[in-house]
Amino acid sequence: MPSSNSFLQVKAVSKIYPGAQQSGVKKAYLNVQAGKITAIIGQSGSGKSTLLRLLYGLLSPDEGQVLFKGERIWGPEEKLIPGHDAMKMVTQHTDDLNPYAKVWDNVAVLLPNTNIKGKQEKTEQVLRQLNMFHLANKRVADLSGGEKQRVAIARALVTQPEVLLLDEPFNQVDTTFRDGLQQDIRHIVKQTGLTVIIVSHDPAEVLSMADELVVLKDGEILEAGMPKVLYQKPQNLYTARLLTSCNVLHREEARVLGIKAQKEQIVIYPEWAEPSSSGQNIDWAVKEILFKGAYEDVHLEYGPVELHVYNYDPGKYDHYSHVHVNVRQYLEFD
Repeated sequence: MPSSNSFLQVKAVSKIYPGAQQSGVKKAYLNVQAGKITAIIGQSGSGKSTLLRLLYGLLSPDEGQVLFKGERIWGPEEKLIPGHDAMKMVTQHTDDLNPYAKVWDNVAVLLPNTNIKGKQEKTEQVLRQLNMFHLANKRVADLSGGEKQRVAIARALVTQPEVLLLDEPFNQVDTTFRDGLQQDIRHIVKQTGLTVIIVSHDPAEVLSMADELVVLKDGEILEAGMPKVLYQKPQNLYTARLLTSCNVLHREEARVLGIKAQKEQIVIYPEWAEPSSSGQNIDWAVKEILFKGAYEDVHLEYGPVELHVYNYDPGKYDHYSHVHVNVRQYLEFD
């Protein structure tokens, strides 16, 4: 019998696409927790979508196994209609929607007519869960990109899968719709116990949404953990650069900030460095100020060394200012 924590497992799975530059997934191990949101992140070409398709059964591994509740997931060579029956996948494309049919009909069509009342109740329920019941009678062709994405997710959820796989679902969704959609998905997970696995090239999309982050680089899983832990204490420079627009200085460059490091590369998040108009060394010149609303992204230079920090008092500095920089925290990497 599988153990209670072996809901969806990847065991030594490899799927390699040969070529001048190999791509795919290499010797991956992963244990996806039931009822949680797991986000797979990495740069373009890191193998994120390949791993998602292996989990769903759209691809067969060259080596290793993908197990769902202790049983191997069949690949397309073994299954007439590829994809595990307990899972649904949604991509950034909404081509499978009927643009000339109403939202209600696009969702309800996936349910059988054996129980008309139950069909109506389930359709209404999922539309309300995704805050789109008011769109029920609108044609899909008349919807925005974000609204169409909601319809695609509603179609996936109405059949009550155990696992929802999302491949770059927010790529064509503007920020306002994206934030609301993420919040709705989190609520559905809490209400129903649904397991969600999401692939994203932009970690900022999933930092507040995911329970677990899985970091992929060149087809290999570098590290995995809670978003807050990975953000504050990444084990790899790649992860730090992926999760935030951080400053990366060489050990000798960091000395101008009073940092005496043991390792070669120093990472300073913009929020870890505080500019000040007072201090012992007011020798960092303001090079550029980028307005971000509630704060400013201030680019500084000290000779050849450049640094960008956040200023939470917009207007305090101008392009003629010189400041002192106090670094509260930093990371070291080989």
